[in-house]
Amino acid sequence: MRLTSPEIEAPASGLRGWRAWVKRAVDVVIAAAALLVLFPLMLAAALAIKLDSPGPAVFTQTRIGKGGRRFQLYKFRSMYQNAEDVRASLLHLNEAWGPIFKIRSDPRITRIGGILRHSSIDELPQLINVVKGEMSLVGPRPPLPEEVAQYGRRATGRLSVTPGLTCLWQVSGRSNIPFDQWVELDLEYIRNQSLWLDFKILMRTIPAVLSGKGAH
Repeated sequence: MRLTSPEIEAPASGLRGWRAWVKRAVDVVIAAAALLVLFPLMLAAALAIKLDSPGPAVFTQTRIGKGGRRFQLYKFRSMYQNAEDVRASLLHLNEAWGPIFKIRSDPRITRIGGILRHSSIDELPQLINVVKGEMSLVGPRPPLPEEVAQYGRRATGRLSVTPGLTCLWQVSGRSNIPFDQWVELDLEYIRNQSLWLDFKILMRTIPAVLSGKGAH
């Protein structure tokens, strides 16, 4: 299912032809290998979540992908089961800029969830989204439908490529960056997209994740 509005403004992208095929092949090989290698860690995370609070270990959420297409994103559950139900009552605490919702000390986050978020382990199930082709290893982070509904024409350019696990925003401070700058970083990535840029972002992601900077 595609999102019909707002109209997507697509910046020029450098990845076409064989480069696009190589990017997809790299995505599948690395994501599949990572799932195998990280399976014990993911199993331990799932067990910790189940022991810490009631509810499923894996949380699915509708996100918007390339061209406005909706898909189900997978994450380890880091919040209590009723997190979505109480979101509206916490809007006045929003610390983020633009059409996104972030609270540094979100009361909906479980004890284990805080650890998973700080270490980015909660994002590991999205490797399945990568294998399925709904996401890439590198690309703009996939937004929520209600966020896209508030986008201006320029921000919709983020939807012109396949969303990713990591991106320039991810390695530049994450939640510490205002939304307008986040959009500009994504558009910069799309305009300069290359296999070499993807490699550099992946290498920068490792220290960014280890530092936990902006992860909340």
